Amino acid sequence: MVPVAPATLPPAPPRWRWPPLVGASVGAHALALGAAAFVPGAAPWALAGVLADHALLAGVGLWPRSRGLGPNLSRLPAAAGNTFALTLDDGPDPATTPAVLDLLDAHGVRASFFCIAERARAHPALLREIVARGHSVQNHSFVHRHHFSLLGPRALAREIGAAQELLADLSGTCPHCFRAPAGLRNPFLDPVLHRLNLNLVSWTRRGFDTREPDPQRVLARLTRGLAAGDILLLHDGNARRGADGRPVLLDVLPPLLARCRAAGLRALTLAEAVPLRHAGR
Repeated sequence: MVPVAPATLPPAPPRWRWPPLVGASVGAHALALGAAAFVPGAAPWALAGVLADHALLAGVGLWPRSRGLGPNLSRLPAAAGNTFALTLDDGPDPATTPAVLDLLDAHGVRASFFCIAERARAHPALLREIVARGHSVQNHSFVHRHHFSLLGPRALAREIGAAQELLADLSGTCPHCFRAPAGLRNPFLDPVLHRLNLNLVSWTRRGFDTREPDPQRVLARLTRGLAAGDILLLHDGNARRGADGRPVLLDVLPPLLARCRAAGLRALTLAEAVPLRHAGR
């Protein structure tokens, strides 16, 4: 009988470490519990302290570019040099994404698409087309729940893990970046991303193109202070349409890419610019 070599398992991720703010919050809860239990008359003050702590954590979670709840990329790593990243959320959308792909091809730009897995499942050929044209597919959750930031650890693991598996299966590439719906999150998110080897990515500047019908205003928000390392956010899904019925995004992209080129900035996908959260996995 020929001996069979044991399967090689990927290395385990390094131990997740509490972000300082979250660790302090755990300590504050323990202190409040101890005070309420052993110090006469301290219960109201302990409760007030816990409520204040929860308000602080909620406020940090409502700030999409904050790092208080864990690592969060709002700019490309310095090693990326004189580059920028164009990111597009909420697709794929058969009404908008093909036109976006054609525009990007015309300008020789590669982008990163944060896809909703449920929409990718409905349009698998379009997802594969994104990859075939040289773009990067990343994880934007399974269904883009409006109450995403209220989910507990198990629900977050199911939502993000199911999206990760489906997007990898449909696209043939494994996402290594995640963007929370609307950028909102809670202290339970980072341990889940750590286990799944996902980087949390927010943005440097966004165009608010899901609600702004004026392309010039969207363009101004994206180009004001434009600099190397910027991560720019637009949407190929849920795209706002102008008075002519045309998605605003399609009128923003040509001048935006021209401005970036005039500034000497080269586009990189997140797959090119951002390393894995845990090297070797």
